[in-house]
Amino acid sequence: MRTTKSAISTMAVCAALLVGAVFAPSGLGGWEEKEGVRVGVTGKLRPTVLPRHGRVPIGVSLGGKISSANVGEPPKLTKLTIEINRNGHLDTRGLPRCHLRSIRPSTNREALDACRSSLVGEGSFSANVRFPEQSPFPSNGKVLAFNGLDHGRPTIFAHIYGTEPVPTSYVLSFRIRHRSGTYGTVLETTFPEVTGEWGYVTGLTMSLHRRFSFRGRTRGYLSAGCPAPAGFTKVLFPLARTSFEFEDGLEIPAVIERTCTVRR
Repeated sequence: MRTTKSAISTMAVCAALLVGAVFAPSGLGGWEEKEGVRVGVTGKLRPTVLPRHGRVPIGVSLGGKISSANVGEPPKLTKLTIEINRNGHLDTRGLPRCHLRSIRPSTNREALDACRSSLVGEGSFSANVRFPEQSPFPSNGKVLAFNGLDHGRPTIFAHIYGTEPVPTSYVLSFRIRHRSGTYGTVLETTFPEVTGEWGYVTGLTMSLHRRFSFRGRTRGYLSAGCPAPAGFTKVLFPLARTSFEFEDGLEIPAVIERTCTVRR
């Protein structure tokens, strides 16, 4: 049977739809706007050349920015959820754990001195701070991500420290849970309720990229393969889905899509 260019094109489209049905993507990230609130999301996957079968250590970088599309300030962020594609695997076996009491409060150097062996990533934080005496956050800070345990549950302790407008230290606890479906790993954190108009969170980025040795093997805190269908060497897939929840009940979801290539 002769295969035409049109048929090949149709087959490619069908394969793309099949991948879409499996992974349910809904966007390439970028900016999402709802009720006058704008949320910008970014994401990176490294490396992008991965095995079709099995997994290798990877690094994932995710970030979000919040602003108002209208005159005035956006509502305060109360909850952030990050869901990572089920093809990615989070592994803490053999990785030391950091205790919350060891890094709260502390500077970046003190946190590293206490929990360097538990470090799994880093990032940045920003907030609009008007009244330093009421805000738990610095206006700009470095984020250090540590592998930890909170009330018996696996957790990422995101340690935030900055010196402006005053030296401030805070820890966000990203609780980790696993589930079935498109997104297998869920990271979830809540932001503190603070009295007074101290300001609002404007941005958070975090890159998870730790490699470590356990039982004679090199492991990655995150590892993955490339879920390309048979016969295809490249695929577009949803790397992660985020959800930003605000104090007035507003929720803004966003999906970050990326491509990977099958390693030969």
